Amino acid sequence: MTDQAPHTIPSRQRRVVIMGAAGRDFHNFNVVYRGNPNYRVVAFTATQIPDIEGRVYPASLAGPDYPDGIPIVSEAELPDLIRREHVDEVVFAYSDVSHQYVMNRASLAMACGADFRLLGPDSTMLEASVPVVAVTAVRTGAGKSQTTRRVAEILTSRGLKVVVVRHPMPYGNLEEQVVQRFASLEDLEKHRCTIEEREEYEPHIDRGNVVYAGVDYGKILEQAQSEADVILWDGGNNDFSFFRPNLTITVVDPHRPGHETSYHPGETNFRMADVLVVNKIDSASPANVQAVLDAAKAVNPTATVVMAESPITVEDPDAVRGKRALVVEDGPTLTHGGMAYGAGVIAARNLQATLVDPRPYAVGSLKGVFEHYTQLSDLLPAMGYGATQMRELEETINATPADVVVIGTPINLGRLLTLNKPAVRVRYDLKEVGDVTLESILEEKILPLVKR
Repeated sequence: MTDQAPHTIPSRQRRVVIMGAAGRDFHNFNVVYRGNPNYRVVAFTATQIPDIEGRVYPASLAGPDYPDGIPIVSEAELPDLIRREHVDEVVFAYSDVSHQYVMNRASLAMACGADFRLLGPDSTMLEASVPVVAVTAVRTGAGKSQTTRRVAEILTSRGLKVVVVRHPMPYGNLEEQVVQRFASLEDLEKHRCTIEEREEYEPHIDRGNVVYAGVDYGKILEQAQSEADVILWDGGNNDFSFFRPNLTITVVDPHRPGHETSYHPGETNFRMADVLVVNKIDSASPANVQAVLDAAKAVNPTATVVMAESPITVEDPDAVRGKRALVVEDGPTLTHGGMAYGAGVIAARNLQATLVDPRPYAVGSLKGVFEHYTQLSDLLPAMGYGATQMRELEETINATPADVVVIGTPINLGRLLTLNKPAVRVRYDLKEVGDVTLESILEEKILPLVKR
């Protein structure tokens, strides 16, 4: 057997396209490609989020090698882009897609002649000077938000200053969103936050926690760790943390057994987890709960398993009981997450409400949402990626003939929309079941690392 010749890196710059959705794609560029003389990023492609293509990643963020910035184009242009720009390498950098989906994109890139690449934690995680707890998930809608709130509650009850750093959602002017700090509801107004942003930031602000988000997570980390005893990474979709965690908590959803090993990068989180929170055991079937536990034992047997319920409360049950209800659910849970219902539907059904189908009354882009996500019927996703879509959401709600609006999103939509019918909020939290709790785990793993 003869020795193979060693692989050599071409002397010329490798030309790169980064496939993304206005989140990890920018982070990967900032930490791996910006200022790197071996690479030239010719474009980002965009998908998942409405109207984020057609922009430019600005020169002020891209660095001196990119005086004109970097174009952001639709993912549909990828084959032409590879050929036109003589692309050597396509980097996949967005989340909550099936393994089949990722490999379809890989096959497309390779058929056009390019390499296909995924960047992992060691290449992209930044090191913090304070302890980091990362909350991730196997799918969107598994219960990261209530888990993150529970972790924050435990740590703050110990007198610690917890700063939450949220996965990016920079859908506006990127130069104005380099580092965003949210400590009050007024900050949400100042930064003109979308519904999706408010759903993630507002519950933390209501509990007195500072939240950071933005575009440049190196700069965000510098500021966040300067005022934090502990940084709490609040993941988006099912992406893994941008910061190297001292403890990784991954939330698993028994309503979707098998997804923990069939979605990207959720399986990465499933395998990396120090703690697996099996959530929603109060509403999932025992067989599905057991299937998830069996997967955990087979794939990540060293992880500590926490069993949890996701109890639902309705602020005014009598306003919903037996009424015609339009349920408005968290948008990403239904779209990226692929769910057909959420906490609002469960609450309305428990109160014997009649669910009203909003599809005949949908306007604008919401018509397209229903056409694309065919699992949706008797509910309305709270789509609000910008002012236009928020206005369309308001018009759709007001046009739908219902007695009451059941709001299953984490925020009070009444603050943002002018509704012509009563609205009732549904809330959901995390409740650990059994002797193994997040509190005991945090006391053992994180409190000893905090500098007093």
